[in-house]
Amino acid sequence: MQNFTIVFHDIKFYNYSYSKILFKLNQVRGGYLVAPAASSLSKIYNDKLHHEALKKSTIAILDSGLFCILLFIFKRLSVNKFSGYLFLKKLLNDQSIKNKKILTVDPSVTDSEINRLYLFSKNIKRTKSYVAPIYKRDSSNFVDKKIIKLINEFKPRYILINIGGEIQERLALYIMKNTKIKVNILCLGAAIGFFTGTQAPVNTFFDKYYMGWLLRVIYNPRVFLIRILKSFSLIFYFLNSISLNKNKK
Repeated sequence: MQNFTIVFHDIKFYNYSYSKILFKLNQVRGGYLVAPAASSLSKIYNDKLHHEALKKSTIAILDSGLFCILLFIFKRLSVNKFSGYLFLKKLLNDQSIKNKKILTVDPSVTDSEINRLYLFSKNIKRTKSYVAPIYKRDSSNFVDKKIIKLINEFKPRYILINIGGEIQERLALYIMKNTKIKVNILCLGAAIGFFTGTQAPVNTFFDKYYMGWLLRVIYNPRVFLIRILKSFSLIFYFLNSISLNKNKK
């Protein structure tokens, strides 16, 4: 696999393998990984706070099948799609993290308990959970002192943010600016729900062949059909893009 980075509107995407990505995160010992879907990338012009959080991420992975297809069509770049689903699957099967402290940030008490039991079943037992409040998406004054206090006391090696897109990246940036310890934050949104059963039953086959979106539309058409349709505005970003660069590593 050829390793290179792609800079798209100042967001740095890594065409790396799982082991290379984890190695880079561990080298930094204090950063955050994002896996923006097409619906997330399609909002970067209209949501400056979200765009800023994506730009300041340590690593962005190629989660979006549509983004990968557009890279090939408009820029003749062939990349390896590497979804948040696949990254989390590899991470949870990685023996090197079994004894590490992991903090999960969850949308509800129910999700928190489901996620805790699932991690326990994967032999990941040094965990704590934090049920996130409802953050204001349009506020530049992002404050959550409770999570900062918990992180400083628990000192997790990894933080797994399981709340929705657009806000999770801003939370990661806020944590990085305000914690006293070095921690790796993984903004993977609903990915853990694919394994626990709280989200659409995405599996390796559907993920590999860029069909995870289809399952999500079938599972919850009211939410995801509109999101998918809005994602196609990403095409205009490619037509007007002047900031897409490929850098070999």
